[in-house]
Amino acid sequence: MFKLFKRFRAIDWLIVLAIVGFVVAQVYCDVTMPDYSKKIFEQIGLGATTGEILGTGGIMLAYAAGSMLATFVVGYLATYLATKFSARLRRMLFSKVHSFSMAEINKFSTPSLITRSTNDVQQVQMAVMMLFRMAIAAPITAIWGISKISASSSELTLASGAWIVFLIAFLAFAICLALPKFKSIQKLTDKLNGVTRENLTGLRVVKAYNADEYEQKKFEKVNRDVTKTNLFVNRIMGFMFPIMFFVMNGISLTIYWFGSGLINAGTLNYGSMMAFSMLVMQILMAFMMLTMMFVIIPRAAVAARRINEVLDTELTVVDPERPQRLVTQGEVEFKNVGFKYPDASDYVLHDISFKVNKGETAAIIGSTGSGKSTLINLVPRFFDVTEGEVLVDGVNVRNVKQEDLRAKLGYVPQKGVLFSGTVKENIAFGGRQIPDADMQAAAQAAMADEFVQNMSDKYDSEIAQSGRNVSGGQRQRLSISRAAAGKPEIYIFDDSFSALDYKTDKTVRANLKKYTEGATNLIVAQRIGTIMDADKIIVLEQGRMVGQGTHKELLKTCGVYKEIALSQLSAAELGIA
Repeated sequence: MFKLFKRFRAIDWLIVLAIVGFVVAQVYCDVTMPDYSKKIFEQIGLGATTGEILGTGGIMLAYAAGSMLATFVVGYLATYLATKFSARLRRMLFSKVHSFSMAEINKFSTPSLITRSTNDVQQVQMAVMMLFRMAIAAPITAIWGISKISASSSELTLASGAWIVFLIAFLAFAICLALPKFKSIQKLTDKLNGVTRENLTGLRVVKAYNADEYEQKKFEKVNRDVTKTNLFVNRIMGFMFPIMFFVMNGISLTIYWFGSGLINAGTLNYGSMMAFSMLVMQILMAFMMLTMMFVIIPRAAVAARRINEVLDTELTVVDPERPQRLVTQGEVEFKNVGFKYPDASDYVLHDISFKVNKGETAAIIGSTGSGKSTLINLVPRFFDVTEGEVLVDGVNVRNVKQEDLRAKLGYVPQKGVLFSGTVKENIAFGGRQIPDADMQAAAQAAMADEFVQNMSDKYDSEIAQSGRNVSGGQRQRLSISRAAAGKPEIYIFDDSFSALDYKTDKTVRANLKKYTEGATNLIVAQRIGTIMDADKIIVLEQGRMVGQGTHKELLKTCGVYKEIALSQLSAAELGIA
């Protein structure tokens, strides 16, 4: 928890100092009021006039007003500090996650990152607010109050101290029981979010397989675990307040019991006993505030640790200290590339080498799981190679700023991804300034213009989150339009035509061939028909390159390619009958 405070700015620490100052003023007012209460009782006993008593009461009232004002300022400053700090934490988390490569994303999982950016930050915000509102005031009040009561009556101090020791022992026991459970609550919340997210994103499959009851059982199991853990913790914490009130009443009874005996013995007066009682109640209220902190701080500490795990994560894909510039226009080369995923024992790719010159189209084909998408994802540095080099324009991609590298790329993922906003905002994604004419030309090349023109507001029509209000094929065509609109030097199509029918696929490829003339194209494909005209075809089998050449060359020299081709087209269609 306190590690997060290293992220406080200078202005934050100034606010903390102001809070401490106002807390001291508040406590001073609170512990001074019993002195005037004692004085009033003494004045009554001495037969003072009404004016004298009212004067003392007025001073006491002024201290009460001062305490109220100081409490208000402390509350305002603590709330302001906690809210601004949590906003900055969310911003830092969002920025950090955006700098993650796929390796870091996979390490934490999406549901966990969502929980850490929302629920965990909320826990820290509440803890910071309560910490500076109560945790500073409580020990100051307790120490100041104890020093005053010990000076007024040693007998009453000993009698009250026994109750306070009992209270501290109980609080320590309760915290020791609850703390391990607080750690598991956040992990269970991650799991609950994961099950919920999985169910919602796969709702069509759930409905199609009549798996509603199956999913409900999965959810109920996780929900029951969360509920049981929360109940355990809350029951322990629920005991704290009855114990607190029991101790408060016990101390009051003890003070009156021993105090009356001391008054009868003539060693204590009534005013001193009442002042002592007021101070003890203030000390107990301080412990009650600490009790509330014990409820909040353990869970916030777990949340803070999880936030720090994200913020302190070392990136596997980083920009070089002295980045090189890309000079030529769109040349891509793989040199003896080997790759394995983080924490994996086996390599996914083995010794891959090939070169794609400017303006060429290179296709990558292979059976499912052969490493096609993994290979293509090394170019934009979603992962870094384990062995060998990936070169763009003759420069190792590790030696280029990620922003500069990706500015040269037009990337179309396997699954068409759209964002909430208009068609225009999706095509010009990232705030790029693309003229309407270029945007429409890109959409026409991807055959997206024809269905966009039929939408109610054309390019200003709204796209729902994840593109739910358009079909899979339309999502893919809009994703292709987004890549084409930027007119990059290198296009990466990761099986981006899979949702298109054969006729549309053929037309889109023909359009793109004209539109992307002079640019380098890297295509991952499953269908032979998509890549037959490629300048170079790379054939992968279990992560190894088993063939390289044109369509006609590979039919003669590569058995794996010929087998894939014959599984999709007849020998007559391939011209090898």
